[in-house]
Amino acid sequence: MESIHQLKRADFIFRNENDWEKILGNALKRKNQDIIKELISSELKGRGGAGFPTGLKWKFASEAEADEKFIICNADEGEPGTFKDREILTKVPYKVLTAMAVCANIIGAKKGFIYLRGEYKFLKEELNKAIDEFHYYCNEINFDFTIKIFMGSGAYVCGEETALFESMEGKRGEPRNKPPFPTIKGYMGKPTVINNVETLAHVFTILKYGAKKFYDLGVQYSRGTKLFSVSGDTPKPGIYELELGMSLQDFVYEFGDGDTKAVQVGGASGFLVPRKNFKDAAIGFKGKLTGISLPTGGSMMLFNSSRSMFNVLDNYLKFFREESCGQCTPCRVGCQQLQMGIKAVKRGEKPSSYLTKLLRLAETMQLAAKCGLGQSVANSFSSIVDNFHEEMIY
Repeated sequence: MESIHQLKRADFIFRNENDWEKILGNALKRKNQDIIKELISSELKGRGGAGFPTGLKWKFASEAEADEKFIICNADEGEPGTFKDREILTKVPYKVLTAMAVCANIIGAKKGFIYLRGEYKFLKEELNKAIDEFHYYCNEINFDFTIKIFMGSGAYVCGEETALFESMEGKRGEPRNKPPFPTIKGYMGKPTVINNVETLAHVFTILKYGAKKFYDLGVQYSRGTKLFSVSGDTPKPGIYELELGMSLQDFVYEFGDGDTKAVQVGGASGFLVPRKNFKDAAIGFKGKLTGISLPTGGSMMLFNSSRSMFNVLDNYLKFFREESCGQCTPCRVGCQQLQMGIKAVKRGEKPSSYLTKLLRLAETMQLAAKCGLGQSVANSFSSIVDNFHEEMIY
């Protein structure tokens, strides 16, 4: 992927805008198709990690025929190292609520939900106050739309959209088979738009400043800005809004401690990039450009030479092992076998060649697991074992 070769900051998301009523009022007066076209032309992609075009998702849901539809904000921010969405809901919740209302008007939904991570219960009281104020304005302009908070119960897998639907319907949080996709059959079997918190906040930016303003940021196939949760061995931990397309080398130059040997991009389900690849890796969505592209939900964890990558991988596998819903065998058994396998190699009970068999197991999980949890285990496992092979043995 082409890099912009410099790190450019932005301040759209957390910019405190006091004109959300005006933005909403103007949007409700516009033709639905015009807003959809603007979102499509902005090339906004989902900021939860999957990167599906937001405008197309709204378009598909608007075209679906049903007696009831829903808009859901996915605030189940459970990826290790990610803490941006809670800041959005704390500081600028009205941006998310406004975007939800605009989406509801376009697709024909009367009800919206915010699926809030169970560990974020402390946000609920203030968020409900913002929702009450929002409802008051909707009543004033005779716009029939309500939003409710649905609390999760701490299951990582419920960040996957179909497992989230199951949870909301009172069932065990397990992923569904696709197709059908949510825009056809989502929550309660009805057409549903489900967007990440940050994605909706970017919709607000586009509604206020226009598609071109957003499109001009970033690079080809990766337009706009992105919030990054920076943690680990860094002198500058925190949340930063940066343009997509930057090289990982530029990122490390800005946030590293001078001894960064690897960066975990996208949390435990993402990729670990070693120092030798910093220059060739660009942070953004995969496109037709050359080089290494690194899509991310926002987590950026930096590790210096004092860190054992074996311990890092062991922690990731422990996390996946505990969070697997157990529905499919590749994930349920695979996570256990991977963790036991690397420990056996480390103790000398298995030869180093056994790591090759574990890599093949990870590849099988990537192909055969039912949902993104099991499929993504191979990302961190393979990238750590391949790039830090000696640390898995000695």
